[in-house]
Amino acid sequence: PHYGHLVGGTLKDVVPRYWAMRGYKVERRFGWDTHGLPVEMEIEKSLGLNGPKDVEAYGIEKYNDACRSIVLRYTSEWREVVTRMGRWVDFDNDYKTMDPTFMESVWWVFKALWDKGLIYEGHRIMPYSWRLGTPLSNFEANMDYRSVQDPAVTVSFPVVGREGVCLLAWTTTPWTLPSNMGLCVGPDIDYVEASRAGEDAVYIVAQELAEKVLGEGFVTHKTLKGTALVGTSYTPIFDTFADAVSEGAFVVVSDDFVTTTDGTGIVHMAPAYGEDDHRICQHHKLPYRDAVDEAGCFLEMVPLVQGQTVKDADKALMKDLKARGRMFHQSTIEHEYPFCWRSGTPLIYKGISAWFVRVTEIKERMVALNKETNWVPGYVGQKRFGNWLADARDWNISRNRFWGAPIPVWTCDSCEDIEAFGSVADLEAKAGVAVPDLHKHHVDKLTWACDCGGVKTRIPEVLDCWFESGSMPYAQNHYPFENVEHVEKNLPADFIAEGLDQTRGWFYTLLVLSTALFDRPAFKNVIVNGLILAEDGQKMSKRLRNYPDPAVVLDKYGADPLRAYLINSPAVRAEPMRFSEDGVRDVVRGVMLPLWNTYSFFAMYASVDGWTPPAAGKASAVSGRSLLDRWVISMMQSAVAEVNEEMEGYRLYNVVPRVLGFIDHLTNWYIRRSRRRFWRSDSDLDKQHAYETLYEMLCTF
Repeated sequence: PHYGHLVGGTLKDVVPRYWAMRGYKVERRFGWDTHGLPVEMEIEKSLGLNGPKDVEAYGIEKYNDACRSIVLRYTSEWREVVTRMGRWVDFDNDYKTMDPTFMESVWWVFKALWDKGLIYEGHRIMPYSWRLGTPLSNFEANMDYRSVQDPAVTVSFPVVGREGVCLLAWTTTPWTLPSNMGLCVGPDIDYVEASRAGEDAVYIVAQELAEKVLGEGFVTHKTLKGTALVGTSYTPIFDTFADAVSEGAFVVVSDDFVTTTDGTGIVHMAPAYGEDDHRICQHHKLPYRDAVDEAGCFLEMVPLVQGQTVKDADKALMKDLKARGRMFHQSTIEHEYPFCWRSGTPLIYKGISAWFVRVTEIKERMVALNKETNWVPGYVGQKRFGNWLADARDWNISRNRFWGAPIPVWTCDSCEDIEAFGSVADLEAKAGVAVPDLHKHHVDKLTWACDCGGVKTRIPEVLDCWFESGSMPYAQNHYPFENVEHVEKNLPADFIAEGLDQTRGWFYTLLVLSTALFDRPAFKNVIVNGLILAEDGQKMSKRLRNYPDPAVVLDKYGADPLRAYLINSPAVRAEPMRFSEDGVRDVVRGVMLPLWNTYSFFAMYASVDGWTPPAAGKASAVSGRSLLDRWVISMMQSAVAEVNEEMEGYRLYNVVPRVLGFIDHLTNWYIRRSRRRFWRSDSDLDKQHAYETLYEMLCTF
C-alpha cells in the first residue's frame, strides 16, 4: 500500500472509530477488488502474452486460473501495513469480488436493470484500448490524458468534374484517412475558392482560415456558403474502399459542429472512428467502413500498412500521400490526448458493439438524489460531480476480456432470442447442471436448445469491474439471496471515503445503481481526499523512488504522527498534498512528545505520592477548584463540543486543529503553571485538585 491508500484507510478508520465511540455498531469488513485489467495485465506480462488473441491461444481456463492464483498474493503485506497504521478492520470476515456469492449478486443487479429496460446492446463509437482489445467507458477514457506530439496534415480532395479544383481537409489522425467516407462543411460558414500566390491550382477552404492555410497574397476567385458545397463529389484519398461510391460515399455534407477555430473549415469524415463522424454520416446515409481490427492493426484491405498498429501506420500513410501529391501541408501539433489508464497505450475511438446501461434515462433523478448527500468538501459534489452527472451518458458495461464477471446473457444462434439470468438457480434449472463457479471458462460451456431448434450460447463479454464495485453494497452481503432486511435498512450508506478520481468512478457507479434499483442515493456522507504527491510536487513513482517507504516512516515515527499528519493535510479537503517526512517529524516534536511528556509527568508524581483516582462520583466539585483547573476543564469541554460538531459534519480538516490546540493549552499552559502544585511535599487540597484535574484531562482526551 502507498500513501494514497494510507490516507484513504485512515479516513475509513477515523470516522467509524468515532461513531463506535459514540455508541453505534459499525461493521467494517475488508473488501478485495479481484477482477479486471490490473490483474490481467500482470498475468499477461508474466506469461509473455500480448492481447486477447494470445490469451485465447494460451487457453482461457489456464489464463483465468493464473489470474486467480495471484489475486491474493499481497494479502499479508496489506494486512500488516493496515494493522500497523492502526486501522480497525475485519480481515477474517472479508469479501472478494470473485466470490460466487458476490458474483451472483452482481448478476442479480444486471437482471434487475434488464427487467427495468435499462440494459441494451448498441453499436457506438467508443474509447477503445487496442492493446487490451476492449472498449472502455467514457469515464475511464478521462483517467490518463498526456501531452503528446501528433502529425497534423492538410490533404487535398480533387472535385469530380472540375480539374485543378480541390477541397482541403485537415486531420491529426492520418491513420483514419483510408476509411474516409465524406467531407463535412458548416452550412452557414463562408468558403472561398482561391489560389496561392503565383499558382493556378484552386483550393476550397473556409474564408476565415484562407490566409492561414494558403499564405499571404492568396487570390480569391469565388465566395460561397457551406450549403452550396453540399453534394459535391470528390476523388477518395485512398482506393481502399473505392467501391463505397456506389453507396453514396465521397460527397460533401454539412453539420453545425464544424468550426473555423483550426484546420481548414472542412472536416474529413471516418464514421468508424469518431462520434460526430458516425452521427453525421448516419444522418446523411453515408456508408460505414472499418479497416482496423480489434488489436488496432490494419486489415489486408490496406496492404501498404497491413498488420501495423494505427499509430505506427501514420508514417507510411503520410509518405504515400506525399508521393501521390495529395499532401498539401504537413506539420506537428502538441495536444492533450487520452491514453489507456491500464496499458499506457494511446486510445483510439472505434465503432464497436457493446452493452450499455441507459444512464440518460435516470440522469435527472441522479442529479436530484445527489443533492441529498453531504459532500466534504461541498464543491466536489456540487460542481465536479454535479456537472459530471448533468452531462452523463449511457454507461458501457461490457469488456472484451476474460477475468471478470461474465455478462449473464445467452442468445440463440438461429432466431436471436435473448435470455438474461439473475441467479445461479435459474441458470442451473435451464442448463440442467450444477454451476459452482460463475467465471467465463465455466459458464461459457453451458448451452441448450432454443424453442426454434437453434442453440443458445452465452455472449462472450464480461462486465466492467466498475459494475462490480458499484454493486458492492448489495453483493458483499449476497443480496437479495440473503440479508435482505440488513441491506435494505442500511441503504444509503452512512459514510464512504475515496479519492477525487472516483467522482468519475466508484462514486458515480454507486449512484447509478442505487438510483436505478432503489431510487435512493448510495451514500449520506462522503469525504473526498486529494492526491498525495512527492515532496517535489511530482507524482509518487516507485521507479523514481521520490518518496520515503511507508514501512520505514512507520518504524521511525509510529502510526499516530503519520495519521495526524495525513488527516491535518490538504488531502482531506480534496486538494493535492506534497508528502514530507519533515511534516511527520514535526508532529512527533510538537504533538506526540509534549503529550507523552505530560502523561509521564503525571504518572511519575502520582506514583511518588501514591495518588489514586477517586471512586466514581467522589471527585471534588469543579466549582471548588482553582481558576487554572476550571479554565483547562472549560477548554477541554469546548474541544469536545467542537470536535463532535465537526466530526458529525465529517469536516475532519477542522478536527485536528482543535485537538492540537487543546494539547497546546494542556502542555504549554496548564502543566507549566501547575508544576509547583505537584512538587509540594504535603498533600493539601489544591494538590489533590491538580491530580484530579490532570487525570480527568488525560482520560477524557
